[in-house]
Amino acid sequence: MKRITLTQFLIEQQRKAYVTADLRLLIEVVARAVKAISCNVAKGALAGVLGEAGSSNVQGEAQKKLDVIANEILLQANEWGGHLAAMASEEEEGIWKIPSDYPKGGYLLLFDPLDGSSNIDVNISVGTIFSVLRCPRNTIEPNEASFLQPGNTQVAAGYALYGPSTLLILTVGNGVHGFTLDREMGSFIYTHVDIRVPEQTNEYAINSSNARHWERPVRRYVDELQRGSLGPRAKDYNMRWVASMVADVHRILTRGGVFMYPVDERNRSQGGKLRLMYEANPMAMLVEQAGGAASTGHGRILDLQPERLHQRVPVMLGSRSEVEIIEAYHREAAASGG
Repeated sequence: MKRITLTQFLIEQQRKAYVTADLRLLIEVVARAVKAISCNVAKGALAGVLGEAGSSNVQGEAQKKLDVIANEILLQANEWGGHLAAMASEEEEGIWKIPSDYPKGGYLLLFDPLDGSSNIDVNISVGTIFSVLRCPRNTIEPNEASFLQPGNTQVAAGYALYGPSTLLILTVGNGVHGFTLDREMGSFIYTHVDIRVPEQTNEYAINSSNARHWERPVRRYVDELQRGSLGPRAKDYNMRWVASMVADVHRILTRGGVFMYPVDERNRSQGGKLRLMYEANPMAMLVEQAGGAASTGHGRILDLQPERLHQRVPVMLGSRSEVEIIEAYHREAAASGG
């Protein structure tokens, strides 16, 4: 079987007009940054990169050393290439402007540099999530408003999963494609062709320790799954929860099911737990491109108009039929006043 590298794949996508030359080069730069992050993650304690960094991010969350390292790798790798007008990171309060002595391009890059970093010290899979937008036309100096575009305007999205192997999962609006890092060769090789979310499933992913805080539609849905073959679904389900969105969503893409991080009594004032721009939008694009669905419970995630850079939203995504059931339960609850 012929081995196709990420570069060869992207050149073919460029020939088919799915990506521009600048977008192709931008994705290749992100992929090189992913290799560097993968190397740091793999070394772990050997490189002294585990543990707390002694600082907090804009979210008020304690940063791990690898949070800081991954963020710096992505910023430094992407600021000089001439493909970007600006960047935004989940770890930074405001946007990251391209230094004046570097050329600027027509795209905006957003990323969560190390998703699931609370798992890193116990050697559980973590990842990187990224999203690419076009910078609005006639923009001389990008600002936060330049980034506040609905997810349906994304031109590319993807994630890296740092597990037993390092995977790069990517969409440029032409399906979902997976690449595995060949460490000896230093190249990402095309290994997962046209990934599709399986329609039938017996798995779901949710943090069940929050059950007492859930809204009624979510409690109803999960209760039906837990009742298994004796309940209305008439089959048994397994609950899987890694607490790393990249790992949990990758399993959904591979084996089907539904991933849920709903709004609850503890995060209602924030609007939810997960970030719209850095997590929900790119993952929603990937899942939809793979034939699944992504919703807040009340509507399509990709249709939301962002109001601020670090906005949070509830997330339910995965097999389309399951997401539609969750939405139906939310509509019924709203109609009954509950």
